Formats: sequence, structure tokens, C-alpha cells
Amino acid sequence: MVHTGAGVTAEPKPGNVRWIVVALLFAAMVINYVDRQMIGVLKPTLSAEFGWSETDYANIIFWFQATYALAYVAFGRIIDRVGARWGYALAFTIWTIGHFGHAAAKSLGGFIIARMVLGVGEGGGFPGGIKAVAEWFPKKERALATGVFNAGTNIGAIVTPLVVPAITLAYGWQMAFIVTGIASLVWLPLWLIFYRRPRDHKMVQPAELAHIESDPPDSAEKIGWGRLFFVKETWAYALGKFLIDPIWWMFLFWLPDFLGKRHGLDLKSFGIPLVIIYLMSDVGSVTGGWLSSTMMKRGYSLNRSRKLAMLICAVCALPVGFAAFADQLWIAVAIIGLATAAHQGFSANLYTLPSDVFPRAAVGSVVGIGGMVGAFGGMAMAQYAGYVLEKIGSYTPIFVVAASVYLLALLVVHLLSPKMAPVVIKE
Repeated sequence: MVHTGAGVTAEPKPGNVRWIVVALLFAAMVINYVDRQMIGVLKPTLSAEFGWSETDYANIIFWFQATYALAYVAFGRIIDRVGARWGYALAFTIWTIGHFGHAAAKSLGGFIIARMVLGVGEGGGFPGGIKAVAEWFPKKERALATGVFNAGTNIGAIVTPLVVPAITLAYGWQMAFIVTGIASLVWLPLWLIFYRRPRDHKMVQPAELAHIESDPPDSAEKIGWGRLFFVKETWAYALGKFLIDPIWWMFLFWLPDFLGKRHGLDLKSFGIPLVIIYLMSDVGSVTGGWLSSTMMKRGYSLNRSRKLAMLICAVCALPVGFAAFADQLWIAVAIIGLATAAHQGFSANLYTLPSDVFPRAAVGSVVGIGGMVGAFGGMAMAQYAGYVLEKIGSYTPIFVVAASVYLLALLVVHLLSPKMAPVVIKE
């Protein structure tokens, strides 16, 4: 308690060390998505140089997502065992090696191998980030914290079309992978130096620690990985990811191609439209997390707050079904930008489900299971997109799927976790 001059006592305000953790997670997501999106930005260049068909490109994405799926679930378990600090550092190291490997690729097979290594490392990104948020934030702040660090994905998607074409046009696509890889290496020592659990961190004051630990304590019991597969809330999260993750993958890997084929843009000109789309995504990510967190602070239940926020986002995604019909570039950009913002807002709230209902000891594992299932959906979307573009030559069927899945995902979440009540895992 703090005594004021008027004789009134007030609780000391918590510090902001936890938000430095979010800033580091945000930076990692920027790097993650620069590394991930480069293949989409360079698709026209690489397809012309190596003679890739739509199916060849789809196969590169498919095998990235195959290793990403397996690594996601493996890293979920690893991070629950070794913690976010070392688990995230390991993931970052592996994906950086894979990123550099693209510069040495000389064939379709070489790119597939590089993407598979990248997928192994990037599979640890979100399990590590969600685990860190669960360690550092009470439930009422987790959606906002998740939305903020998840906004780094959009900044990465903004940086990529601005920086990569310039490097490619001046020095070649190989140098684009090398330069971005070297620039990202500054993050790893900063993470290892700064990150600790709240109770072990010298910068955390008692008021902030009390704020972080304000939720009821979790059970100390270790939860077997296999038991989680028999909990319906695991599948509420995993099936939600299965439905919505492929849409974000599609935007990330095919938007430059769509803008080129439908609106005549190229490596020199699609940068600004992509920047606008992903700036809108950033707003959606933070707003989606802020919306549910604000409703909780105003007295709404966790269940109502999360699902109302997801419903609003799902409705905002519906117009993207008509994006391919827009003749004017900026109308198409606005429609797609609204959809990507809706995705990120929806995702920020879905990502909090494991930490909302599961004990902290199980959060990384549940996130890993969901990420694996979501990546399986992405594999299916890669093959679907490649087939549609090669056989039909239109993005309309792809965008219609993108418009519809968010309402379906919300329905699945509601049916499997109607109250978002804390999970009791039985022996």
C-alpha cells in the first residue's frame, strides 16, 4: 500500500518489465515473417529463373508446412519442458540456418530442403511466444499481449516487400537471403540476456510480480502429452487453427502473385499495396486483443469477451469472397486488408484459448498440437491453391473459402468449449 497526501492508501502500480518481454517477442515475429514471406515476394523472380509451375511452388509451400506441423507440436512439448528462454533460442537458431540455406539452393529440391529446415525452426515460434505470455501476464491481459506480439508478423510482412525487392534488384535474390539473415542475428543474444521467468527476473518489482500472479495458482502436476488429445478444449483450439491458419498462409504466400496476375504489379510495384494490407493487419491484431481485454475489464466474462471479439472479426472477413471481382487495385487492397485485419484479430483471441483454460504446464503442448493441426490445414490449402490456379486460373474459389471459415471456426470453438471454463484433466 502507498499512503497519499490525503491519507488515502492506494495499490502501487505494477511496472512494465512484462511489456519488454512482449517487445522481444514482437521483434522475433518480425524476423520470423521476413524469413517466411520472402519466398512469396520472390515467387515471380524464382519461378522465371527455375521454371517452376504453380504445382512446383505449391509443393515448396507444402513441404515447409509439413515440417512446420511436426516441429510445432514437438516444440510445444520441448518448451513446456525446458521453458520459453532456451526453447525459443533453439527454434530461432534452426530457422535462421534454414533461412541462410535458401541462398545456396540451386534447384527445386534445394529450395524444398531449405524450406523444410526453416519450417522446423519456425515451428517453435508461436509455442514459445504463447508460453512466455502465459508466464508473464494474467489472463485479463493475455489477449492484448498476444495481439501486440502477433502484430510483429504484419510488420515482417510489411518490411519484406519494401526491403527484399530493393536488395534483389541491386544484388540478386541470393544476397537478399544473406543480408536479412545477418541482420536478424542481433535478436538471439538480447533474448538470452534478458529473458527469465518473472520470479527470477531482477528487474521485476513486487507490485508487478503480484499483478502477474494475480490469477489463481495452477496445479503443479505434470500433464502427460497424450492426455491432452482426449480433452475437447484441445480440439476447440486445434480445429479452430485448422480452419483459419490456411487462410493466413494463403495471403502470405500468394498475395504478390494475385496482385501480379489480377492487377499487373511486379517486384518494383507491389510493395506499397502489400504494406497497406499488412498495416491494416497490424491494426486488426492489436484491436482484436484490445477488444476482448477491454470487455473483460468492464465486467464481461472471459467466454463472452473472447467470442464476441471473434464474431466481430469473422463478420469483417466476409467481403473478401468478392476480392477477385474488384477491377480497381485499391478496392481490392481495402477488401483484402480488412480480411487480413479480421484474421489477426480473430487469431489473437484464439491464441489465448490454451492459456485461458489450461494449466500453464500444458500451454506449450496445447499450442503445439493446435499449430500442427493448423499446418495440416495449410498443407491442404497449398495443394488446393496450386490446383485451382493451374486448372481454373482464378483466385475466386480461394477467396470464397477465405471468407467463410471464420464463422465456422467460431462455431466449432463454441460447441467444444461453450463456457471456456478451466480444464480438469482426469487420469
